[in-house]
Amino acid sequence: MIFVLRHAHAGSAANWHGPDNERPLSDRGQLQAKRIAEALFADGATTVFSSPYLRCVQTVSPLASMLGIDVVESDDLVEGAGGTGAARLVATAADGTVICSHGDVLHALMGLLVAGGAPLGASLQFEKGAVLRLERDGGRIVSARYEPPER
Repeated sequence: MIFVLRHAHAGSAANWHGPDNERPLSDRGQLQAKRIAEALFADGATTVFSSPYLRCVQTVSPLASMLGIDVVESDDLVEGAGGTGAARLVATAADGTVICSHGDVLHALMGLLVAGGAPLGASLQFEKGAVLRLERDGGRIVSARYEPPER
């Protein structure tokens, strides 16, 4: 199982006056991150990859703390990176890997996975704080389950 998630709720980009890569999670996002950590820890998460943007790192830091590991930051997951690097990570990562990125990267990733035959809905919405659980058989995705964020 590979866990792909969009960062939790962050403060409004319009109201943020610093660099976008430094925009933090909102209070709501911090609560989402805690809930995500609890669920993925219970479901066997082992490794955590993230965009280096603060909101992504903050989303997976509670899980990394629970696991006693560091978050592995990857430029393949930054906003605007496209889906190729993320798709390579999904294909090669060990079971239990968590991948946290941004909406644009995840939509590009989903397009690549669907083109490769993955059983994903064409209109999948990746809301902030959502988790997509990908079950693989070898390198092929055989099932996918989308979990919208808790409200």
